[in-house]
Amino acid sequence: MTDEELQKLVEQVSIESFHRPFRHQAVFNSRLRTTGGRYLLNSHRIEFNARQLNYFGLEDFLKIIKHELCHYHLHLLGLGYRHRDSDFRTLLARVGGSRFCEVIPNTRTGSSIRYHYQCSTCETNFYRKRKLDTARYVCGACGGTIRLISKTRVDHFK
Repeated sequence: MTDEELQKLVEQVSIESFHRPFRHQAVFNSRLRTTGGRYLLNSHRIEFNARQLNYFGLEDFLKIIKHELCHYHLHLLGLGYRHRDSDFRTLLARVGGSRFCEVIPNTRTGSSIRYHYQCSTCETNFYRKRKLDTARYVCGACGGTIRLISKTRVDHFK
């Protein structure tokens, strides 16, 4: 699919699902890796990840388009356009957009370290990508001290 075809598709989805025209630019961005698309607030341009279309097909890609159009239309209307806003969540559910896009296998390479912490009082488990300074943080549930249980290496998508 070319950028011109993408532009027409986004305009069509905007009219059919939102009953409002899309008057800005929609393009593919080859540098997007972990997201399906992004809406740029200043230029009102929407960029999409072509790998999502190629790997998962048009049906899932249409849900990504609807997601980004929710950001677009709500922002232009002056309503809550962020993921946490109720306006966004309501509109996304109404038009049938996806909240998250699927992860394409082998897009992230390498490995990361995962940290497992546990509260010494209530034994609540915490899992983090980054190491915590246990002297500075306490358990959010009971206020007890946190201790490191294990440090493991996780290989992505292998």
